[in-house]
Amino acid sequence: MTIEAPFIGVSRHRIGIDGDGVTTLAAFHGCPLHCHHCLNPKCLGPADGLPVFTPEQLYEKTLIDQLYFLATGGGVCFGGGEPLLRPDFICRFRELCGSAWQLTIETSLNVPLENLKAVLPVVNALIVDIKDLHPDIYLRYTGMAIDQTLLNLKHLLEVFPRDSVVVRVPLIPGFNTTEDVDWNKQRLVDAGFTCIETFRYRTLTK
Repeated sequence: MTIEAPFIGVSRHRIGIDGDGVTTLAAFHGCPLHCHHCLNPKCLGPADGLPVFTPEQLYEKTLIDQLYFLATGGGVCFGGGEPLLRPDFICRFRELCGSAWQLTIETSLNVPLENLKAVLPVVNALIVDIKDLHPDIYLRYTGMAIDQTLLNLKHLLEVFPRDSVVVRVPLIPGFNTTEDVDWNKQRLVDAGFTCIETFRYRTLTK
């Protein structure tokens, strides 16, 4: 069976944004969340007209930068949208690129646990955009319950190197406060995460 997926974009020569070294961001279409300030709203719209790649086609498209990847310890970051909706694609891509490329996943983690388990053996790092750990804030902002995300965070702590997980905690105007961000950060530290980034969403109104 052919594996293929629509993408909202493929962006080359990114440095210091999506993991180590020089990276190419491959952003999947599709996301389970409906965040109020979605950073990539195109991922929630129709897929008509978007480029569709198989893992083989995406590998050929990204192979042009292999020298950069190998020289800098970089590779491909799968984002979106939600890349963990496409575990078969990511696993097949690893078979094609081999072990030398760094594969990073940028995810909300609000996906079935089996999707996460499928990709962990083939990826090097995860960037988790956690939104907010308060269940009510999370629900208001994303339109989804946080339970699955919490389950997946727990699994990461149990089986994946903690220094290979970056958890991003945003200050979201109109939804949480600096005190909430501090509370989130402390809760993550207490759980055992070691790489936590905080930042502020820039919106049209705030």
